[in-house]
Amino acid sequence: MKPTTHDVILNNDVLIPQVGLGVFRTPDGQATVDAVHAALECGYRHIDTASVYGNEKSVGEAVATSGVPREDVFITTKLWNDDIRKHRTMDAFQESLERLGTDYVDLYLIHWPAEGWQDAWTAMQEIYRSGRARAIGVSNFAKNHLDELLAHTDVKPAVNQIESSPTFPNQDMVDYCRGLGIAVEAWSPLGGTGSDLLKDERLIEIGEKYGRSSAQVVIRWHLQRGLIVLPKSVRSTRIQQNINVFDFELDDEDMHRIATMDTGVRNGADPNDFDF
Repeated sequence: MKPTTHDVILNNDVLIPQVGLGVFRTPDGQATVDAVHAALECGYRHIDTASVYGNEKSVGEAVATSGVPREDVFITTKLWNDDIRKHRTMDAFQESLERLGTDYVDLYLIHWPAEGWQDAWTAMQEIYRSGRARAIGVSNFAKNHLDELLAHTDVKPAVNQIESSPTFPNQDMVDYCRGLGIAVEAWSPLGGTGSDLLKDERLIEIGEKYGRSSAQVVIRWHLQRGLIVLPKSVRSTRIQQNINVFDFELDDEDMHRIATMDTGVRNGADPNDFDF
């Protein structure tokens, strides 16, 4: 993969672009194809999907028809909870590859610590050793899950993808992962579905200071915290805006001001208490 200007080096020396397009809840079909095309056209080289999103086929089609070589696009997908519980990691991974129309992914994640995740991790190590995933990691793992995993494996996850936004920075988890040499990706970085975060007067005010939108301010805040950010949009203007964040820097006062928006309340489920 050609390096982009803004990559993070994972713990196995694989490069991952620091801003990616998330396609959670983007409908399968033309909406996803158009969103991925728009992203690749304006410089994204990182697409984050999952089997449960139901749009892997459209992501694969978009990458294949984009004119950007497959090896220049970092593709992440994830192993869903039902497949974890049924101990069908190898089959589920193969099905993801077929839907994506590729013979490898750049990053394969356990989506949630569902019952049986320990066996899933064993299978994922085999996938990693085969070269069919350039890196493997986890998503929504809390400290207790990481501690258990690391006690029983030689392969450290390259990534933990967790909820993080100004209203729920999840900073303790970010710091814990960083201490272990595990990169952190933020899902729902802009507050998630139904959130009014971007209308917050504090963010609007900071945005005016830099001549930026609230979304750009929040993405920049994540980047300066060292996170990999996965903003989601189907609107091409917003997709372009979301990656146009590398030519300004928030000062310490504004970084702190955004951090004080922490409510301690998750937008999504608790990794130690979920029922799906």
